[in-house]
Amino acid sequence: MTTKELINAISQKSGMKKIRTEELMSATVAILQKELLDGKSVQMPSFGTLEMKLRSAREVMHPTTKERTVVPEKMQLSFKASALIKEQLKNKQ
Repeated sequence: MTTKELINAISQKSGMKKIRTEELMSATVAILQKELLDGKSVQMPSFGTLEMKLRSAREVMHPTTKERTVVPEKMQLSFKASALIKEQLKNKQ
């Protein structure tokens, strides 16, 4: 789903004008980014939790040259689905 499709779907479901929905979407994304970059997690009921986690440094090997290099530690976005979503995905199979 593209951003435009998401905005259209939210607009139809909520009855809000598309321009207002787009403004709301932009504000939501800005708040999510700020919270995550400040090291806080974002919990969305019935959906899941977004948080930044530190991925430790690790050694990797190039598959062709067999050369080993170290990938430095970095922050990575993590999503943990809620129990409700997990159950719905499980039942879909």
